Amino acid sequence: MELAELVGLRPVPAGGVLVTLTRRCPLRCSHCSTGSGPQVREEPGADALERFVSSFTAADRPDVMMLTGGEPLLRPDLVASLTRSARAAGTRTALLSGMFFARSHGLSAPMRRVVRTLDHFSASLDLPHEREVPRAAVFRAVREIRELGVAVSFHLTGTGEDDPYLADVTADIDRTFGGTVPSLVNEVRPFGRAASWARPARTVPDGGGALPCAMAAWPVVAFDGTVLACCNQDTVDRRPVPPHLRLGHIARDDWSAVRARALGSPLLRLVRTVGPAHLRQRWSPGTPAGSYCGDCRRLGELPEVVAAADALASGAAGALLDLTAARRQHEQGPVTLVRRHGCAAYAGLVAAPGGDLSPHPAAEGAGT
Repeated sequence: MELAELVGLRPVPAGGVLVTLTRRCPLRCSHCSTGSGPQVREEPGADALERFVSSFTAADRPDVMMLTGGEPLLRPDLVASLTRSARAAGTRTALLSGMFFARSHGLSAPMRRVVRTLDHFSASLDLPHEREVPRAAVFRAVREIRELGVAVSFHLTGTGEDDPYLADVTADIDRTFGGTVPSLVNEVRPFGRAASWARPARTVPDGGGALPCAMAAWPVVAFDGTVLACCNQDTVDRRPVPPHLRLGHIARDDWSAVRARALGSPLLRLVRTVGPAHLRQRWSPGTPAGSYCGDCRRLGELPEVVAAADALASGAAGALLDLTAARRQHEQGPVTLVRRHGCAAYAGLVAAPGGDLSPHPAAEGAGT
């Protein structure tokens, strides 16, 4: 599973699920949005995670499961167990790692066994990471993983389009791998340890009009097992979760229940279709503008917005509206999606030369 396909599926409602395995991490990067570190111990229970993933079936499953953290490879046995269970239902697995293990010379045999179970492996690389894991070591490990037959990519983070680090590291990746390994490039957001120094998040949508939110498409299993409707870090970390963004809990709910809530909510359908800022501007114009994600968190508290969503996006008509918007975004391709949600100047790197940018069949339905 190449990066372009993985990113291209992001707007498909319930086309994937993000699963946080732990908040622990051997690294303590200065920009970490999750506040992960060596002493942090918060993580969902293995039994609950395994029950949740085992509820995927061939007829009702996400197309892809993305494992993240913290550092998900601190729970290698759980990674392998969840990946095997997901694959039995037809779900592919991708994993994002901070590459702590690359400081050793060569992949250990246990690490090789775990990595071989994956369909995609993405390595985080940025200036704070390089202060703890040398770039050359990361490149060596990515090359070894690729030789195992696993699709690889880089997840790069910088301060913006004019960041000289991004210019340097993308050129180095191109030279080292001959332009064959793709990269997803994002900008540091003011969350976690970066809250005091990163640039503020966008406060209004581009052009002041409708801006669909693809980040509300995939359910997210958070550190405490709560299942959320989006991956915004404020939503992932803050409790209580706004009711319209809470999809359940892995200790009580299976994939079918979570998927039904994600797909059936009229408010979430409109967030995915026109975006939260447009909803506030259109049906609650007297409400002061906040950030794009801040507007979304407040939607459930605006009765006129909730009523409009119920009137416009309930039932079969709302489901068709949701599907049509998802299909349109998917057909625009992963580069367009990254231009909107990532670092626009580097959006083209999401696909290596010759990579497949064609729509995936999952876009034909709202989830598998």
